[in-house]
Amino acid sequence: MLKKILVVIIKPKLGWQYIDDSGNSTQRVLSSVFFPLLAILAISSFIPMIYDSTITLSDTLMKAIVSFSGYMLTYFLCSYLLSGFYPEFSRSHIALAKLNNYLIYNLSFMIILQVLMNVLNAEFSVLYFMFLYMPYMAFNALDFLGLKSGKRVKFFIISVLMMMVLPFLIILILNSLIKK
Repeated sequence: MLKKILVVIIKPKLGWQYIDDSGNSTQRVLSSVFFPLLAILAISSFIPMIYDSTITLSDTLMKAIVSFSGYMLTYFLCSYLLSGFYPEFSRSHIALAKLNNYLIYNLSFMIILQVLMNVLNAEFSVLYFMFLYMPYMAFNALDFLGLKSGKRVKFFIISVLMMMVLPFLIILILNSLIKK
């Protein structure tokens, strides 16, 4: 499964075709890609404690929980909302699996970037700009999803905005709730 993520990142068009040909179920992709990456994200939240003595264990634990929750909630919210906005995804199991795999692989790229930012000791990282690569990956998946040409642009814009904004919005809300 890691090979599929790397192919989608390096050559998105080919990667989405590779994913489509493999036909893996959403449950399998979740259990072998998404959940392990979320666990790695949570564990990587503890790494800054090594090089910054001002960070406490409780702050790090909260960051791990909030990061994990932010991406997890984003996946479920995006899946629910996009399948509601676009009923063609909920009409068949295969279409819904494609939508979910689309979300999982794009969010996985963002999680990998977040892990790298946790590991690297930098306040302002060039990796923030790498988040802008995710729309390119998502754009190349439009053929994989099989949407009609009239709905592609709208779906692309809505899905990318949701995947890029929701994790950070959820993390911001959870952090503000914890600070109170």
